[in-house]
Amino acid sequence: MTGIGKSFLGVRVLKGVDLEAAAGEVHAVVGENGAGKSTLMKILAGVHTPDEGTIEIDGRSVAFGHPVEAQRAGVAIIYQEFNLLPERTVAENVFLGREPVRRGLVDRSAMETATGELLRSLGEESFGPRDLVRRLSVAQQQVVEIAKALSLNARIVVMDEPTAALADHEVELLYTLVRRLTARGIAVLYISHRLREIFELADRITVLKDGARVATAAASSLDTAALVRLMVGRELDSYFPPRAVEPPGEALLSVRGGGNAKLRGIDLDLRAGEIVGLAGLQGSGRTELAKALFGAEPFTSGEMTPCRPRSAREGIAAGIGLVTEDRKAEGLLLNQQVRDNALLVARAARRPRAGVDRLLERVRLNPPRPKQEVRLLSGGNQQKVVLAKWMIVAPRVLLFDEPTRGVDVGAKAGIHDLMRELARDGMAILMISSELPELIGMSDRIVVLRDGRIAGELPAGSTEEAVMHLAAAS
Repeated sequence: MTGIGKSFLGVRVLKGVDLEAAAGEVHAVVGENGAGKSTLMKILAGVHTPDEGTIEIDGRSVAFGHPVEAQRAGVAIIYQEFNLLPERTVAENVFLGREPVRRGLVDRSAMETATGELLRSLGEESFGPRDLVRRLSVAQQQVVEIAKALSLNARIVVMDEPTAALADHEVELLYTLVRRLTARGIAVLYISHRLREIFELADRITVLKDGARVATAAASSLDTAALVRLMVGRELDSYFPPRAVEPPGEALLSVRGGGNAKLRGIDLDLRAGEIVGLAGLQGSGRTELAKALFGAEPFTSGEMTPCRPRSAREGIAAGIGLVTEDRKAEGLLLNQQVRDNALLVARAARRPRAGVDRLLERVRLNPPRPKQEVRLLSGGNQQKVVLAKWMIVAPRVLLFDEPTRGVDVGAKAGIHDLMRELARDGMAILMISSELPELIGMSDRIVVLRDGRIAGELPAGSTEEAVMHLAAAS
């Protein structure tokens, strides 16, 4: 891709960007939210047409007016939110719109045989061509997307935040799949905010900032500090703010013997001024515990103080807030303005609504435009609006479920600083994160869940190995 430029509504979002990828290479494309990564990839995939610049594949100039044209040229893109039909089988999804036909009818046998061969080539044996997609885990659905790309004879595969919804043990499986793709001579363009996996996988890294290419370099020639400096244009002295010096205060929330259909025997205290990390593999019950504490999926047994909320409304009334894992589906009204979203909880709880603009400044919304529609904001700014929504009602306990998922490194640092500020102001915070470095760097202590029970507790600064031992021990 040479000199790629693109504007939307008069705003130039790409400015003469160059990008190349070689056969068998993992080429990472990184940058803060709004840097232009997704737009560049959508141009390659035929979703958008460039205003300027050229694209060549195997030395031949191409121009795509539709995603199907890009697919025919060997380009496949796997989005963060999968394009799968949950009520169809794996084989039907892999060959959707391209079903093999025999005597005027869909040849199911041929379709399932071909899908089975693709799954075996990827080392996948946990499910088969006839399984319904809705019954698959997120990691398994990702395999289906990769199989679909291979069925298209893709030469170039774009992966957009492929590990965002994966647990740590599933990330290693994805690494294996990526290496199998490159071993076939496929070029993988890899977009991620997780710098550790960038360095583990990438051969080269291209950095975008404000729609322009800042640098392209071999991954081996960079370290984390240098990459962050290229991405954000400044030094980040530390990924994580200093932990609390003062001991925590009184317990603002206590559970003894809490249980429901998915949780058993939960004993937990959240104290003023403390950030408690909640670790565990996917399916361990982390999100379920947060929702039980909040009242969205309440405990049906055990004791909880100041009360055991039976609904989200009762949780809010008790001074508990929940920053949900999926901000777009559960945390925001995307077509409404920033100000309206910031007031969602206050209006529902009939609380005072003053000081919204000042609060948006405190969460470092950039730029602070209260009348802008939330859907037009970057992921990091959307998450800051969710934080403002809760801060305006001043909860005593705030539960964070994956607070920095899909957020760039600069916005991550801002959210981390804000969480620590809230703790210093006397709030009790519970933080769920699948990123162990984040969990360890932010937590004053770590509680580990396994199979709906608390498997153990670790002090601040514990190792990743100690967390995983508790999370995965049989």
